Amino acid sequence: MNFREATDDLCDAVSHEELANALGVSVATVRQARLRSDAKAHRAPPGDWKRAVTNLAKQRVEHYRALLKRLSAEHEGVDAASTHHL
Repeated sequence: MNFREATDDLCDAVSHEELANALGVSVATVRQARLRSDAKAHRAPPGDWKRAVTNLAKQRVEHYRALLKRLSAEHEGVDAASTHHL
């Protein structure tokens, strides 16, 4: 894994589109629900938003665990190779 691949995975975020799909609503609805409550275009969030956000958070955790596992395995391989030559 190179620097770009690792940092792309690290900086990967949940998009408004992914959140909208998980909630079964439009991207516009997500954006309006994220506005400050005193904004004219603000709308209440979808009723089951906590479940959807929890599921997306679990997916992110698994994503970062996989990244950590790959990087750790590569790092350990580098450490083992560098000490093997001593």
